[in-house]
Amino acid sequence: MDKRIFRISLTAALAGFLFGFDTVVISGANQPIKEIWDTNWFLGDSIFTFHGIFIMSMALWGTVLGALFGGLPTDLLGRKKTLFWIGVLYFVSAIGSAFAPEAYTFSVFRFIGGIGVGASSVAAPVYISEISTPQTRGRLTAMYQFNIVFGILVAFISNYLIGILFDENIAWRWMLGIEGLPALIYTLMVFNIPNSPRWLLLKNRSDAIVKESIVLLGTAQEKATVYLEEIKIAIYETKEKKSDSLFSGKYNRPLVLAFLIAFFNQLSGINFVLYYAPEILERAGLASGESLFSSISIGVINLIFTFVGISLIDKLGRKQLMYIGSIGYIVSLAMVGWCFYSGASSVLLLTFILVFIASHAVGQGAVVWVFISEIFPNKVRSYGQSWGTSTHWVFAALITLLTPTFLDAEIGIFKENPWPIFIFFAFMMVLQLLWVIFMMPETKGITLEDLAKLLSKKQKETD
Repeated sequence: MDKRIFRISLTAALAGFLFGFDTVVISGANQPIKEIWDTNWFLGDSIFTFHGIFIMSMALWGTVLGALFGGLPTDLLGRKKTLFWIGVLYFVSAIGSAFAPEAYTFSVFRFIGGIGVGASSVAAPVYISEISTPQTRGRLTAMYQFNIVFGILVAFISNYLIGILFDENIAWRWMLGIEGLPALIYTLMVFNIPNSPRWLLLKNRSDAIVKESIVLLGTAQEKATVYLEEIKIAIYETKEKKSDSLFSGKYNRPLVLAFLIAFFNQLSGINFVLYYAPEILERAGLASGESLFSSISIGVINLIFTFVGISLIDKLGRKQLMYIGSIGYIVSLAMVGWCFYSGASSVLLLTFILVFIASHAVGQGAVVWVFISEIFPNKVRSYGQSWGTSTHWVFAALITLLTPTFLDAEIGIFKENPWPIFIFFAFMMVLQLLWVIFMMPETKGITLEDLAKLLSKKQKETD
């Protein structure tokens, strides 16, 4: 792998680090804000509190907005400029949240950070997939997911250290504000990455500008012209009519594929387990201190097996990893449900939760951003990525809001025992396995343009 391509891809993937950090850092401010601003009151007769909607979930709804509309700047401004402005959004959100005088201002700045998260899940995978080779595209694009997981772990560690160093009344402000430092560094680093040659060609930039970008990506000067012509020919062969929009009917197959992989990603229950791990483990009989320690073990397993998934994605392929992940999901979720139902030991339950996390990291976690960024043609790739990621975030938001209702249910099969939730997730993963077997194409080692032709051919055969 060319070191320059790796360095440039890693820079773009650091948007994922800020994504992970921003998502989890709020956990350290959760309790202090609740006490200082008295935000834990119910909205009318609903089951939702002001704290849940405006403090904890506001960034998530910003993420939905950023994902829905992230394709516009990614296409119009370009991948590089969009990544730059994403860094600015993270910086503004971090500093604004840290200095917010009251809850409403705080919510606005958290919403801004959420927009950055959503937009980054569009722009970064698209950029990396376009500058990498078919042989390295999986590993390089999956670095985005690795950085998300790494950012989550660093946020937990950062919150812990700041909690020790500062008084609890101001520690939460430092926890949120410290994100401004990596956000600023990232924003400055993006200045040094080149534009995507494919995007430049789509925007009819001159051959000299495109060639300069190719050289900056590490291609030798004498080979840049050949590479430029190869891309131009491939793009010309798969060139879409100007009237062909994302929802014109021509791209139904990739639209369905992107929707389903994002849908199943959230219907695995991954966000439910990650966000509510301490509460789930306490219900299994662990003390609060033990559940917090066990939550850290979940983060470590997630990081380790994400690395395993990245190392295998270009060797085994996307589909094989989804097979492994789906089977691991089904077994682990079913066993977690059984552990709750039968009252099995907390150690056994934690073991199967860790198997679940490992299955996600190797399968869906490693594949989802890579797969969505590959399956759409050049002209609509940014909008297609926006479609897939917004599907992901809408279901993430819905599940995050709804599952606590079932956790706290006082009647029926959910009362004081969440086993039906895990059985439901296990059933959904059976459906995912069937989807992988019968519908999911393998994209390993195929150029983006050849993938566009392949999926377009499949669409014509279906029609």
